[in-house]
Amino acid sequence: MSGKCMSSKEMKRRSAPAVMGGLIGLVKPLLHIMILAVFLGTAGYLCAIFLTILAGQALLHGIVQGAGVADELSLHPISPVKYLFLIMAVLAVLRGVLHYMEQYCNHFIAFKLLAIIRHKVFAALRKLCPAKLEGRDRGNLISIITTDIELLEVFYAHTISPVAIAVLTSLIMTFYIGRYHIGAGIFALAAYLIVGALIPFWNGRRGGARGMEFRTGFGELNSFVLDSLRGLDETIQYRQGQKRSGEMEKRSDRLAGIQKELSRMEGSQRSVTNMVILLASFGMLFLTLFLSRQNAIGFDGVLICTISMMGSFGPVVALSSLSNNLNQTLASGERVLSILEEKPQVEEISGEGTIRFEKAGAEHVDFAYDQVQILKDYSMEIPKGKIIGIHGASGSGKSTLLKLLMRFWDVQGGRISISDRDIRKINTSDLRNMESYVTQETVLFHDSIANNIAIGRPGASREEIMEAARKASVHDFIMTLPKGYDTEVGELGDTLSGGERQRIGIARAFLHDAPFVLLDEPTSNLDSLNEGIILKSLKEGRGDKTVLLVSHRKSTMNVADIVLEMGRESKS
Repeated sequence: MSGKCMSSKEMKRRSAPAVMGGLIGLVKPLLHIMILAVFLGTAGYLCAIFLTILAGQALLHGIVQGAGVADELSLHPISPVKYLFLIMAVLAVLRGVLHYMEQYCNHFIAFKLLAIIRHKVFAALRKLCPAKLEGRDRGNLISIITTDIELLEVFYAHTISPVAIAVLTSLIMTFYIGRYHIGAGIFALAAYLIVGALIPFWNGRRGGARGMEFRTGFGELNSFVLDSLRGLDETIQYRQGQKRSGEMEKRSDRLAGIQKELSRMEGSQRSVTNMVILLASFGMLFLTLFLSRQNAIGFDGVLICTISMMGSFGPVVALSSLSNNLNQTLASGERVLSILEEKPQVEEISGEGTIRFEKAGAEHVDFAYDQVQILKDYSMEIPKGKIIGIHGASGSGKSTLLKLLMRFWDVQGGRISISDRDIRKINTSDLRNMESYVTQETVLFHDSIANNIAIGRPGASREEIMEAARKASVHDFIMTLPKGYDTEVGELGDTLSGGERQRIGIARAFLHDAPFVLLDEPTSNLDSLNEGIILKSLKEGRGDKTVLLVSHRKSTMNVADIVLEMGRESKS
């Protein structure tokens, strides 16, 4: 079993319709607003199209009146010109109002959905963590959470409703033109399909892979920049600045090359689209002239059908233009959907009966990362109320055992139990409430020290936070800071030393007040004096808690009631 998950390059690519279908499925909570946006957009485009058609009818009316051939042409009744201009003025105003309302609805949907998607992505990442995120490219994850989700605004605000609007408008105009002659209607439909479907499909097929390559490369560049910033001290010390700068420039140039290629595709697609529109417009003119010579259509049909054809490409052109940015948008959508659809390695449990912590243990446990066997037929008992020390060489599985007890991973053989119940049958929420876990590297958020400690128990009072800090022997240090508990730590806690971060992590565990405390190298960043203070606090402040203490230091084991080596046990 591996804690790593597939990279974007290893994922099986899904088709563009499949990605669009998955993204559209997220619209369900706002479907009523989407339908309203489609209605408003269709009405707005029809207003713009019929402005041109009415202008043609006004022109036709003037020609007919001047020639006095109305009866000969058997024209449909035409409103007086003044009424046509009045209707045109109304349509012009309506076009602006409807377009504004459609855009408002689309952007409301987009920004609302982006918030929903962010929530879903963070919920998915929480379920995947840590087994599926161990070793995963952090820069790519940041890219998905930020730029990829932001790019979906293009899809929700400028793709879904334009597709529906283009379909509806094209069907309406096909029937309208078909009123004059069915052949003209079929010709119009074919032109709409070529511009709005065939050309975008062709452009998507040739640019889809490059779009995904660009998004993945962008995420990898994010990772590289993030690593470079975190390792700035080492880069300066070992004079690696030129090397990393060169690598950054190389990656940026590669992305610029892909972007240039995508831009060339965009330009060629626009050229093909404009050429097809021009050919379709002239095609409609020649077709209707031919039909007129066959007495299948009147002069009014020639003029109106041609004007309708020329003026009704707006929706499908908007649809065709989407394919220019749609490659990257769909690539971003695929990356987001892959996170949302990825199955966690460890499923959360609910619906089981609650239990109290009485003891814990491992029975014939097997566990491996990939092909590296970490634990083989390992067994141990953890009695209630004791401090159990685990000592062993690096790589012997000490930290892995704690993660299995936390059920960050599931065992591959044997079982881990609490109070004689397999932890795979314990409600995940109950398991988290029963356990406090302090890792080797305590992660602090860019927030106040008080809020960082309060993560152990949200809603804790300031006095409870201070009491936990006293137990962790960090209270006196905090009080020396300019703002005390309200002092903000830097990003990742980089304004504090490793020992100070560790003691804040221990304070969290004390505040959490769980009956079973798991400590993974809790004094690795402390000197012997502070280690002694922490261990004394641990022994005196734990009450009746059970503590499992992992350390490579033999001095740390002095506080333990029972010391376990891999394969042997000794009483202290």
